[in-house]
Amino acid sequence: MRYGKIEGLAKPVSRLVQGTMMLSMAKKEDGFALLDAVMEQGCNTFDLAWLYNGGDAERVMGEWMQARGNREQVVIVTKGACPNKDRHRFTPFDVAADMHDSLARLKTDYIDVYMLHRDNPALPVGPMVECLNQHRREGRILVMGGSNWTHERIAEANDYARKVCFAQGFKVHGFQVSSPHLSLAEQVVEPWPGTVSISGARGEAARRWYAEQKMPLFVWSSLARGFFSGRVTRAGFESKTVELERSTVAAYCHPVNFDRLERAEKMAAEKGVTVPQIAMAWVMSQPLDVYALVGCMSGDEMKANVAAAEIELTPAEMAWLESGG
Repeated sequence: MRYGKIEGLAKPVSRLVQGTMMLSMAKKEDGFALLDAVMEQGCNTFDLAWLYNGGDAERVMGEWMQARGNREQVVIVTKGACPNKDRHRFTPFDVAADMHDSLARLKTDYIDVYMLHRDNPALPVGPMVECLNQHRREGRILVMGGSNWTHERIAEANDYARKVCFAQGFKVHGFQVSSPHLSLAEQVVEPWPGTVSISGARGEAARRWYAEQKMPLFVWSSLARGFFSGRVTRAGFESKTVELERSTVAAYCHPVNFDRLERAEKMAAEKGVTVPQIAMAWVMSQPLDVYALVGCMSGDEMKANVAAAEIELTPAEMAWLESGG
């Protein structure tokens, strides 16, 4: 396992981050076994959110950390203030309510990395920056950021923080991390409302900005929600012989991505690895500070992802996978 360093955290951060949406209190022991297995492969970083499984993801994680006594070895990434069917939930009150719920469920008094789960560009960003800074000063969070925020809006938040620092003379932190989508497969249609992708030609400006800022990225759906899993082919999809989640079909099952899938299959055969490993290697070979979110269901799956993260693709190989040129 490779590790990175994020300013504000004393712990190393594994480059592969285990997702937790599969965790359920109804199957707590299975969840414990999975968490044990992925940590045995060197993964010490876990992606959660206030809303995942109605809070069960955080509850299982909290009970597991308490049972194992490993809180100081684990990096917790969680998120709050996600919109619901009724409203945007983009207020300091919502952040505070969600954060206190998360802390209780996780059975901890601090969160390593806390991100706002969605943005509301119609509202000013300043109050949210000040809100997160207040929680940071009071020790509830160590690092702050945004999930599915555009790089322009993150730049606005950080500009606000710098202006307050200059005007008032005390330290105000901006966003230190971001969590957009990044995959060899482009999102032709967004899988859920309010998602932000930095893949493909449309994401070029964002990738350039993140590279210049050297900002750590917790990228999600690197394997395009099963598109690179081996469960789908162009022919299989068109003949409807493969069942995928509706969000996967809408977002990724398009000619541009089937072309890339077929090139990934060819490269995988040449290198003697799997197609998912090529897709993961493409993400990990980006000239960015990447931490890839993965949804492993076993220690063996994490082991395969660790091996994929060790594959270094050349710029020419990456360009070929993208365009075939």
